[in-house]
Amino acid sequence: MKNRILLVDDESNVLSALKRALFDEPLEITSATSAEAALEIMAKDQFKVVVSDERMIGMQGAEFLAQVRTLHPRTIRIMLTGHATLEAAMKAVNEGEIYRFFAKPWDDQSLKFAIRSAIEKYDLEAENRRLLATVKQQSLEIKILEKRYPGISRVEKNGAGVFVLPDIPDDEITLMLAECDREILQK
Repeated sequence: MKNRILLVDDESNVLSALKRALFDEPLEITSATSAEAALEIMAKDQFKVVVSDERMIGMQGAEFLAQVRTLHPRTIRIMLTGHATLEAAMKAVNEGEIYRFFAKPWDDQSLKFAIRSAIEKYDLEAENRRLLATVKQQSLEIKILEKRYPGISRVEKNGAGVFVLPDIPDDEITLMLAECDREILQK
């Protein structure tokens, strides 16, 4: 998946400033001028990161990011606000599980670093999910093999460090290896 981010603010000049700040970053940037429009965009496309203003006409940023958390839980959420109150920050963090919180005017370098870190977090979590699925599949395959060939998962090494399967005769091991070779060739 490309490094796609969504910028949400009801002020077009803020969106322009954000795009200028991120111009030299390897990002595919989409923007929306309301939370409602952003949710429509997100219904059609996947984004790694969403950066949203807190105070917008219509739906507020904290409510929007809480909905993003529910509808798109893997998307990393960052909030911007020009009116940073402790209450708004706590609500955003608690309801939207915000990754980072920035006050306007933001520091361009800090924002870039936060977005890079958010993308890295997204990618690492995706890779962890992929690896977990692989481990679960391999575990299932081992269980199936264990049912077909009881004792096959009990592996020992002899004094020379060579793997031995003491409960399985050599001719049966040869048949299993041949079967595995056939299955590999069929794939």
